[in-house]
Amino acid sequence: MHKSKPALSFWQIWNMCFGFLGIQFGFALQNANVSRIFETLGADYGDLAVLWVAAPVTGLIVQPIIGYLSDNTWTRFGRRRPYFVIGAVLASIALFLMPNSPYLWMAVGMLWIMDASINISMEPTRAFVGDMLPKNQRGLGYAMQSFFIGVGAVVASALPWMMTNWFGISNTAPEGMIPDSVKFAFYAGGAVFFIAVMWTVLTTKEYSPEELKEFEAADREIEGASHVEDDSRIRPAAKFYQHGVIWGAIGIVLTAVIYLNIDALDKKLYILSVGLVVFGILQLFSGALVQSGKGNNGFSEVMNDLFTMPEAMKQLAFVQFFSWFPMFAMWTYMTSAVTSHHFGTNDTTSALYNQGADWVGVLFSVYNGTTIFAAMLIPVLVKLTNLKVTHMVNLILGGLGYIAFLFIQDPDWLILPMIGVGFAWASILAVPYAILSNSLPFKKMGVYMGIFNYFIVLPQILAASILGFLVTKVFDGEPIYALIVGGASMLLAALLVLRVKEPEYREA
Repeated sequence: MHKSKPALSFWQIWNMCFGFLGIQFGFALQNANVSRIFETLGADYGDLAVLWVAAPVTGLIVQPIIGYLSDNTWTRFGRRRPYFVIGAVLASIALFLMPNSPYLWMAVGMLWIMDASINISMEPTRAFVGDMLPKNQRGLGYAMQSFFIGVGAVVASALPWMMTNWFGISNTAPEGMIPDSVKFAFYAGGAVFFIAVMWTVLTTKEYSPEELKEFEAADREIEGASHVEDDSRIRPAAKFYQHGVIWGAIGIVLTAVIYLNIDALDKKLYILSVGLVVFGILQLFSGALVQSGKGNNGFSEVMNDLFTMPEAMKQLAFVQFFSWFPMFAMWTYMTSAVTSHHFGTNDTTSALYNQGADWVGVLFSVYNGTTIFAAMLIPVLVKLTNLKVTHMVNLILGGLGYIAFLFIQDPDWLILPMIGVGFAWASILAVPYAILSNSLPFKKMGVYMGIFNYFIVLPQILAASILGFLVTKVFDGEPIYALIVGGASMLLAALLVLRVKEPEYREA
């Protein structure tokens, strides 16, 4: 009889997830203030999406690599924790440097570096819950992460407003200069990021690979059969070639269409078309490696796992795609939407614009604050219904919240729809991972979590490709409609939840 993975106490789970407080400090400062920094340094709101694309592309590249490495690395410090530390050091430095960027191109570069660093810390934390907790505690573990995400984001999102209203630090600056309130907020975020991640590193001991094998064998005995799908399937080289040609051809045709109709379309659509070409090339390269017998490497393994992932993961991929598209729309266009639609100004040097931008930080705090409460409520709702119903209801609240921005005129009342967005956000951060982690083998927990991130990143790249086009060409330069498109996407995600099959498990 194999030994089952022991349940952890509340405080052990608390310590294990505490690092997410710092990680979300970094993400919240980035999400609430980077568009403001870009506009201050001269970016047009129509270009915001393409400037933001550095962040999701970084996640697309970094997360599967870190997942694969952490799956296959073991040191005396563990296999996940070394990456926590590396990411924390790099992200803290980037947070100190970002608001001091003197030029737009430098700010875009710092966004790339900062997002890569945050992802180095963040990706292993998702797999960490699967490593450390038995299946019946994983929902609580991911809900705890959502709780810390909410706490960190509440404070971090409102930090510029707090710096001005509580400490008297100026929130205006000469043209082309970042206000001191934003700078000091980023400095504080860098310190909190490092301290919080190190708390998790120093208070949580990882299981060894041998112990994890023992725990998985126990799960198999309890279930009476394999509790995860076979992960040993190898995709034939012919399949890689076939689909590589198809995806590449679609990308080439789309690129040609954009080029021939550039006056009617938008050059940012090249992000989408070139991305399809690159995806096709990667498949052709992977096929060549498999055919030549050189497929035993990290790149080939990630590409193979992308196409042979568990069925539950495939179903969740569609839900994630349409859930994260609206989040990117909000992070990119919320500042310009609120300042133009509700405060009536596009002048980044005016006090009214900066008042509106500060209010966006408060609104971000509201939805993240709601996440704290929702994270505690979600386990209760799951017990009363199930994971699918809980997720669907929360996504509906979020979708309706986005759409309400068009109809609410008084910016004070925008707090109400942000509560709905907060419930959706808490659910997005917890429920899909609770469903997914029970379908994954421990030896590939990291790489599959990294691949799952594709369905967070790809909708952001799509948003970067088309939202600028929609705002400028279709919606007559009114960024408020980017939020409406996001709301429709989230409502579609709610419907797609019904397709997901929840994995079942029995108690020992």
